[in-house]
Amino acid sequence: MQFLNLLPFIMSTILLFDFNPKSNLDSWQVVDDVVMGGESTSNFSLNSEGNAVFSGTVSLDNNGGFCSVQYALKPINLKENSAFIIKIKGDGKNYQFRAKANKKDYYSFVYEFETTKDWQIVEIPFKEMQASFRGRKVAIPNYDGNNLEEIAFLIGNKKAENFELLLDRIEVK
Repeated sequence: MQFLNLLPFIMSTILLFDFNPKSNLDSWQVVDDVVMGGESTSNFSLNSEGNAVFSGTVSLDNNGGFCSVQYALKPINLKENSAFIIKIKGDGKNYQFRAKANKKDYYSFVYEFETTKDWQIVEIPFKEMQASFRGRKVAIPNYDGNNLEEIAFLIGNKKAENFELLLDRIEVK
């Protein structure tokens, strides 16, 4: 019975999405700067290995400059957790991982990370995710995990560029 004393120290992992050849991507939505008059374009699909591929072209024309893909979840409480864990393969560019506690919030909690051209595990501590709206910080506390209703990936490096980000899995620890 001594093992019961260890239970508070065992962190549970929650799988948010595991991409595989049979994954249904219907709940993922591409949102590019065309919603604001820009001309960027992106796609979200599965490759032959079953990884999600977020790819496209960021254009600065007509005040554009970003591509994103988002996924709406049923509300989930993560206050017992502390970080998102994503397994990705990038192209050497910077991306943002975004979370919304309430999908109707105008702001997202944002964490920027740099990719390599190899598979990597990116750990995103909740406490380092800052509230942001259209690239500007919002004066509220950082993400606390009390609720999660949406996650997203965004590229917007203030330059015209092609990009490709492969996703294998998204978890919370």
